[in-house]
Amino acid sequence: MFARLILAIALFFAGAAAAQTLIPTPSETPAGQALIARLQAGGLVLYFRHADTLGMPCDRSFRIGDRDGQRNISAAGQAQSRAIGQAFETHRIPVQLPVLAGPVYRARDTAELAFGASNVRVTDDLLADDYAGARFGEVLAGHARLFSEPVPPGANRVLVGHRTPAIMVLGEAVGGRAFPEGAAIVLEPARPHGRILGVWMPAPIPGGGFHAC
Repeated sequence: MFARLILAIALFFAGAAAAQTLIPTPSETPAGQALIARLQAGGLVLYFRHADTLGMPCDRSFRIGDRDGQRNISAAGQAQSRAIGQAFETHRIPVQLPVLAGPVYRARDTAELAFGASNVRVTDDLLADDYAGARFGEVLAGHARLFSEPVPPGANRVLVGHRTPAIMVLGEAVGGRAFPEGAAIVLEPARPHGRILGVWMPAPIPGGGFHAC
């Protein structure tokens, strides 16, 4: 019964799915430059998938606060997180503070290394799917709200979370290889769950982006 409920919620939120998946775009590409130009003007939402976890042990306990029982970002992911923060400075992309991050450590660590711990607020709205249990519907609704609420002019809402909730809210356009670790879905806030402008890769890692868990 619970599985059927989750499926119904997923189908409801996936109404914006595109026919084809997106292609993640590094900053130096024309598509990347176009996204950066839009971001410099503000008013958008960036939903980051946590940084690289390749080679790290898979989740075991699925308990918030249990770092040893979670899949954490790798050393390369730590460097990638710092590079993400540097990209915002290099490209003069304005950020609405606080940056919001999920409580699972790989999301929280990514946000804190990129933007500074004092500039990050942890929220269960960005909880990982495997940690949500019976609250998964609430978590999806939280994602949709953060994707769609207006953003003040001159800033961008930055969120750091996980891949599966994004697919279930936005559809298979961000499935497959479209949303690697360390990438950001760039959204124009609009009801019911934002309009996808593209997927930005500010600090790609050659050979990285997808774990084996």
